[in-house]
Amino acid sequence: MTALASCAPASPEGGSQGTLAVTTVRKPDVRYEPSPRPVVREMLELAKVGPQDVVYDLGSGDGRIPIMAAEVFGARGVGIDIDPERIAEAQANAREAGVTDRVSFRNEDLFEADFSDATVVTLFLSPDVNLKLRPILLRQLKPGTRVVSYWHDMGDWKPEGTVSTERANIYLWTIPPG
Repeated sequence: MTALASCAPASPEGGSQGTLAVTTVRKPDVRYEPSPRPVVREMLELAKVGPQDVVYDLGSGDGRIPIMAAEVFGARGVGIDIDPERIAEAQANAREAGVTDRVSFRNEDLFEADFSDATVVTLFLSPDVNLKLRPILLRQLKPGTRVVSYWHDMGDWKPEGTVSTERANIYLWTIPPG
């Protein structure tokens, strides 16, 4: 599929750094379904997000997780999504929220993206995608980085924390020492 949009590349410091032409991307692994806003808040609270954090949302959709991380918790946020329409929507939402200096979005394949500077990673994907992503998370992320997933666990990697919501659980893991 060829994307017909453009997006601004992200920096962990937030904000855009110019225009990036979107290249060919593959079909998304999961259909877009935004996390309910109360769940987003619960995810960020479970991860104990604060101003020192860099929160990456893999499969970021409309950007609500990085935006809330910046707006409510003072963190920097980066969203990665394969769908250029979602990236454009997320950028517009960040402008509306007034957080473009702390939030950025990248039109990338999450299996190929570099998110090694994250201190928190959030997910709302699928059981299969979580399991495929797990070795990448363990390889890229520093020990102590928190990983939070809404709805889907990580197989035999037991969560350190679980919060029940009206619809599903939220799970928390911490990347262990190498």
